Amino acid sequence: MKPNFLTIDPEDDIEVLKGLASPIRVRILKLLRSEGPLNVNDITRRLELPQSTVAINVQTLEEAGLIVTEAVKARKGHQKICSARFDEIIVRFEAEEELRRDANVIEVAMPLGLFTSVEVSPPCGLCSTDGVIGLLDVPDSFLDPARVQAALIWFGMGSVEYKFPNNAKLLNAQIESIEFSMELSSEVPGTNMDWPSDLSLWVNDVAVGTWTSPGDYGDKRGVYTPSWWKLAGSQYGKLKSWRIGQSGSFIDGVRISDVTVDDLGIIEHRSIRMRIGIDAKAKHPGGVNIFGRGFGNYDQDIVMRLELGR
Repeated sequence: MKPNFLTIDPEDDIEVLKGLASPIRVRILKLLRSEGPLNVNDITRRLELPQSTVAINVQTLEEAGLIVTEAVKARKGHQKICSARFDEIIVRFEAEEELRRDANVIEVAMPLGLFTSVEVSPPCGLCSTDGVIGLLDVPDSFLDPARVQAALIWFGMGSVEYKFPNNAKLLNAQIESIEFSMELSSEVPGTNMDWPSDLSLWVNDVAVGTWTSPGDYGDKRGVYTPSWWKLAGSQYGKLKSWRIGQSGSFIDGVRISDVTVDDLGIIEHRSIRMRIGIDAKAKHPGGVNIFGRGFGNYDQDIVMRLELGR
């Protein structure tokens, strides 16, 4: 099952924080997460709490968007079944250097490990600048809380998704273009300079376009790749930029599709979801390495730039 993550800004998501600000509600969430959907009576019995207490806290969690409830038929009337919506909740504090506005440009740097959903298959793994996180070729390692320290992630098929703040909406400003920049290469056990892979990007579930990576680069150590990382492993990638504007979409200035910024429905949402990976129908499904700060040839995270109307 595809895991669900929620990344929140403490200034924008006060209701979510209120929902979490109770030991009882946290216990309810943990119970639903570990045991699956339960009705109020089940929760009351498992946690040994008064039914009225559980009912009030379930209502608060529902209002905060942290659980979903469904009325189903019971022997007598109906019963409310409660389900947790998220596997993990991350509170993110924007550092000053991560969010910069320069004239009509807003730039946000997203750490590699702060993906909000993931669905990958081996070969796969992640590591920080200090060592491997979790177990190699075990997709569940992408759920490890230590993933927030990731500086390199790789997988054979699938994708990872990131949720960026829609600061243009907060400023009530029109977006002229949106750009995503990251360092990428193909992925093969070991390395292979001739290993094409079709790497696709989606924004708000709209397919923007695909870049074919020529190979998995290991001919020399990446400029920022730590010394403990074996030279036989992926060392660096190419810095690629997807830009979606008023007249279409481009990779490094080369037009790739007719998708425009207006097709993305950005103005309708408080966040901008960017997904990168390999399409299930890719002609060259050669995996992907995504290099973050502290790995590869470019010491940067995944960067989103919003160009605003003047």
